[in-house]
Amino acid sequence: MSETKDIVAVPLRHPVRWVVGVILIALIVAITASIVSSPNIDQATFAKYLFNGLIIDGAIKTVWITAVSMVIATILATLLAIMRLSDNPLLRGFSFLFVNFFRGTPLLLQIVFWGFLGLIWPMTVIGIPFTDIVFFSDKTSNVMSPIVAGIIALSLNEAAYASEIVRAGILSVDLGQGEAAKSLGMSGGYTLRRIVLPQAMRVIIPPMGNETISMLKSTAMLSLVAVTELYTRAQIISATNYRQVELMAVAGFWYLIMNAILSVPQSYLEHKYGRGVANQNERWLSLPFRGVKK
Repeated sequence: MSETKDIVAVPLRHPVRWVVGVILIALIVAITASIVSSPNIDQATFAKYLFNGLIIDGAIKTVWITAVSMVIATILATLLAIMRLSDNPLLRGFSFLFVNFFRGTPLLLQIVFWGFLGLIWPMTVIGIPFTDIVFFSDKTSNVMSPIVAGIIALSLNEAAYASEIVRAGILSVDLGQGEAAKSLGMSGGYTLRRIVLPQAMRVIIPPMGNETISMLKSTAMLSLVAVTELYTRAQIISATNYRQVELMAVAGFWYLIMNAILSVPQSYLEHKYGRGVANQNERWLSLPFRGVKK
């Protein structure tokens, strides 16, 4: 009877990956060095305005607009997703039309529409229709300030995209979860809040994090309605010193910093709602490195 030998697992070698990695790093270093050493770029201007008060104020306003718009968009997206999954054909139809309208028109046009709403309705009147009872009346230009118009445009546009993410997350939860909750006497709303949505968050959080980062960058388009966020502040400064490239580099630096900061709560939420589920990243990353040696 032949003697059996133990099987020893050894990691697979991938020298090509290391070579490709070194080449990519070398390219990044070469491109960065060529940009920094360019005689047409004034590094002193970049350093001067990197922590300028106007730039910092613009970055803070960008984050504030993004946070408010994302909160409103998330609430609307959840309602739209629930309406889309409802048995009521009117609710399903409204959700369908809303999503397709705001996804089908460019965000640029939506921002311009809300920014110049006063041209369509010069006065904003709130009251009881077909009566003389008026609760509020003022010029639309006073009510719809540039920042309010920008937040409305970003929120409604994002709600259309995010509603499909929320709907996909709800559909990812096994139908038996809702049936089990119903058998225990739980109401539909309670089941949604306590059973379905917490499990759906594992699917919702990653794409919603991407949508938040995308919205942060989309705030640059609010310069069309004179919202003084980060990009607009950089444009205003560059118009006075004619250093467009340097100021765009400053704005790009702060966008990268803000995106890095936003990735922190996203990672935390992914970890929180992913507890109890096998770490798919680690499992998949470990597959190419498995090997055996007899």
